[in-house]
Amino acid sequence: MGRNAEKNARDRAMRREQILETAFHVFAANTIDSISMNEVADACGVGIATVYRYFSTKSALVLAVNTWVWENFTRAGIAARDAGATTAAEDFAFYLDSFLALYRSNRDALRFNQFFNVYVQREGITREQLAPYMTLIRGLEERFRRVYEKGRADGTLRTDAPEREMFAATLHLMLAAATRYAVGLVYLDGSDPEQELRLLKNMFLREYVPVSS
Repeated sequence: MGRNAEKNARDRAMRREQILETAFHVFAANTIDSISMNEVADACGVGIATVYRYFSTKSALVLAVNTWVWENFTRAGIAARDAGATTAAEDFAFYLDSFLALYRSNRDALRFNQFFNVYVQREGITREQLAPYMTLIRGLEERFRRVYEKGRADGTLRTDAPEREMFAATLHLMLAAATRYAVGLVYLDGSDPEQELRLLKNMFLREYVPVSS
């Protein structure tokens, strides 16, 4: 590849990244359904033809943004502890803490996640279209499996509970609770979302970590 071709490829990648990041913030702030491709283009400071050059439909853009969001989450999640000199129980606690960290530092991602779920249902997005997203979830599940297997070896996790059940319960409930708080669905005045997320984390630790750990 020549120098000009390499520069063009870098420029295209940077432009695509800019569109993804800008669309993410616009969708998270306003809901996905309420934002048009023209509004995304305006927010990016480019013409609508430029957006369509990278994403042929709004659904293609939304799906790409979702993959981008989850890629960022998984980079900062449980994988950071896979190779460390830690126990499985410590890795499990770190994994649960990643949802609290997401709530503290990136509520936009949680709001987008809620709007994405609504959009997918309304638009009838197929499993084939969701394949890149599902690949990321399977990657996260594989990292969790390594923690589970470490727990089988070091005895610091309850491996009598099925691994897939443990992963699904923790992912779904921690993410659902954090998302609910991020979009403002708090029913009782004076509730402390972080305290309640920590309570949920501790409930999982009591369920899956033996007392001796």
